[in-house]
Amino acid sequence: MFKPINAAQLRVSIDEIEPEIWRRIVLPSSWNLEQLHLAIQAAFNWWNYHLYEFRVGGLRYGDVKLLMEDAFEGDSRVFDFRDVLLRDFEYGARFTYHYDFGDSWRHTVMVEEFLSLDVAPKHGACIAGARARPPEDVGGVPGYERFLEIMADRNDPEHADTKRWCGGQFDPEWFDIDIVDKDVRNALRSNAKRRLYQPRPKTASPKN
Repeated sequence: MFKPINAAQLRVSIDEIEPEIWRRIVLPSSWNLEQLHLAIQAAFNWWNYHLYEFRVGGLRYGDVKLLMEDAFEGDSRVFDFRDVLLRDFEYGARFTYHYDFGDSWRHTVMVEEFLSLDVAPKHGACIAGARARPPEDVGGVPGYERFLEIMADRNDPEHADTKRWCGGQFDPEWFDIDIVDKDVRNALRSNAKRRLYQPRPKTASPKN
């Protein structure tokens, strides 16, 4: 018996950073680009307080009101991101998600697979990923590279202030599938909380 497609598996990665920072998420195929935006925010724990847009086939999609208020003369037209559903894409499609026009975090989104799950999903899930995303407002890719240099050098004159700024510690290799999956599952909740800092490593229990 034919099962209808009800989910889309996407791979989202942050451009221009090596080793790669990425997440694999499974979302209802009926979700639109606005809901995808919220899922990406949750998957990377971005704080969702900067402007953002999608670029699909050379066209801009986003919150029309917000983007037009911030538009400059000559900017291309913005289309409503609620008008595009995940099921509208083809298998293997790639497009760009741009978050924070100052730091300019560009993400490549790839449609890896369409799924026919036994139970239609009502929320998203994160099923794989790697590495921590850069801190918010770190200054884009160049700022992040400098941030890592400072954090790795205790003798750097900016080390102490930078360490306090990022919450006391930062591990670029951090990724906790349970935490990230929970965040993605709650992506559409209006009261979803964002962690200000990376979770601290769990300390081992003392042996008897």
